[in-house]
Amino acid sequence: MKNRKGQRRYGRGRGLAGLVLAGAVAALAGCTSKNVDDRPPVAAVEGPLGAYEETLVCGMGRSTIANPKFPQDDSYEDNAYTRYLKDVLNVQVVDDFEANGADYDRQVSLSVAAGELPDVMKVGSKDLLDELVENDLVADLTEVYEAYASDYIKDVYDSYGGRCLDLATYNGRLMAIPGTNLDSAPCVAYIRKDWLEKTGFEADPDGDHCITVKELEQIARTFLEKDPEGTGNPVGMAFAPYLTSDDYGSCGYTMNGIASAFGAFPKNWLMGEDGKVYYGSTAPEMRAALEQMALWFREGVVDPQFGTRTWDDITALLTNGQTGIVFGPWHIPDWLLNNVRGMNGNADFAAYVIGDEEGMVHVTHSNASNGYMVVRKGYSNPEVLVKMVNLYFDDMVNNKALDQEHPEVADYIRQGVDGTARPIPLEVNAYTSLLDDFSDISRGLAGEITMDQVGTAESQSVIESVQRYLADPAGAEVSDWSRYVSRMEGIRMIDDLTKSGQMDWTTPAFWGITETMEMSSASLGTLEEEVFVAIVTGAKGMDAFDAFVEQWKTQGGEQITAEVQEAVDRKGE
Repeated sequence: MKNRKGQRRYGRGRGLAGLVLAGAVAALAGCTSKNVDDRPPVAAVEGPLGAYEETLVCGMGRSTIANPKFPQDDSYEDNAYTRYLKDVLNVQVVDDFEANGADYDRQVSLSVAAGELPDVMKVGSKDLLDELVENDLVADLTEVYEAYASDYIKDVYDSYGGRCLDLATYNGRLMAIPGTNLDSAPCVAYIRKDWLEKTGFEADPDGDHCITVKELEQIARTFLEKDPEGTGNPVGMAFAPYLTSDDYGSCGYTMNGIASAFGAFPKNWLMGEDGKVYYGSTAPEMRAALEQMALWFREGVVDPQFGTRTWDDITALLTNGQTGIVFGPWHIPDWLLNNVRGMNGNADFAAYVIGDEEGMVHVTHSNASNGYMVVRKGYSNPEVLVKMVNLYFDDMVNNKALDQEHPEVADYIRQGVDGTARPIPLEVNAYTSLLDDFSDISRGLAGEITMDQVGTAESQSVIESVQRYLADPAGAEVSDWSRYVSRMEGIRMIDDLTKSGQMDWTTPAFWGITETMEMSSASLGTLEEEVFVAIVTGAKGMDAFDAFVEQWKTQGGEQITAEVQEAVDRKGE
């Protein structure tokens, strides 16, 4: 944990990763006076991007990733985005701690248990935000949001019809700035395009990039039989042992894209026609999807080592050319499949989605909120969080002169430096922004609009990347190839399906956490994963699914369902 001269030192008190122990919260609640600043607030020029008259120091809890793609000598604390913040707003960020994944959740818990919070930090889960608000540990941002948020940022949040800000609002008070979460489904099947060409398999005769479960099977069998890469050891479709996910962004290496073709939405709380909620993983549609997976496993269409492969193992199968079908969000070419292309310059991917027999693609709406930024109660300048949101998600996005005024920031965007490099490691985008940006990119490439008319600096950068790729596909940089595939394959497919009316949307009934969930969700999740893996691998027959449903109910699921039903009914009052 970092310690800087003149800054607070945070101890290593006990904590629970991802959650705050009741005792730790109580301890902090009893000593919140330690967190009240002795120094007066630093004066700022009025307006969404008004700079501070004196340098404002802001201590950050930083959520990182292993490889953010920094240029040499840059770091999370000192990079183009933090220098941009200093130049425009006169804010100096100091990272009180930096950590990746679960380690970040542990650091948050440790800082709470120690009785010290950073000035600003990311909170990944709604239940932790609930705890912090309940114990009066974070600043009320209602007034500073109204006073300092730019009109553009307010419009962005308004585009969700209240669904986003509502999740950070308690008794009418805004207690955090949420990240947004677009409806960017469905889960995409990226398939080796060069292998389809090499084997002569016509995967999509009608050209809508929507294939059936049977067609997916035929592609997988073709790759197994013909071994297009000549490895001598081709492997069927590979899946991570957790098998399903409840979030679009984490659907990589899952069977979600297959389950949806059966009308199954695992790990989602859904509303039945009778007005009663149910858990998607226990539905008959999920049983049918698992039965298909089990058949494929027996026949070798699914990786024979399913259940034991790690994420890295599956990635190795892709990069080694042993498997050529991978499921995930539309953007995996940018951070996963680029590794395949880097190892093999001939590797190419096309985007497909698995639909039902009528060509409909079943998808769920996403939770509109994705993570939260909070300010510790007592920090001298809570408005700095709102100003930073204005800077990174309004000025940086909409400044047509970004290349001239902040060239190294524009270079970061072009180079694909990860968004966690920003002190605000969330995304704040309008509900329609994915397809709005794609429209700009498509029209810009077609010459229908000029670069100055393109809405965002990132879209301008994508256009330049795609143009470079199209000028020399064989010799293009991997980063240009990945942007071409993710946008002109992945998003184009989503845009086409939207326009053709082939997306059948379901809205989950509930996204929150109930009391029994807090106590039982971990054990129930383990039960679900173990039974599903056993069914797919044949260790258990299909009757194990029915037994699982009953066991799930008796071990807390029935009580959770009642609590979810109560919450849904209460919300509808």
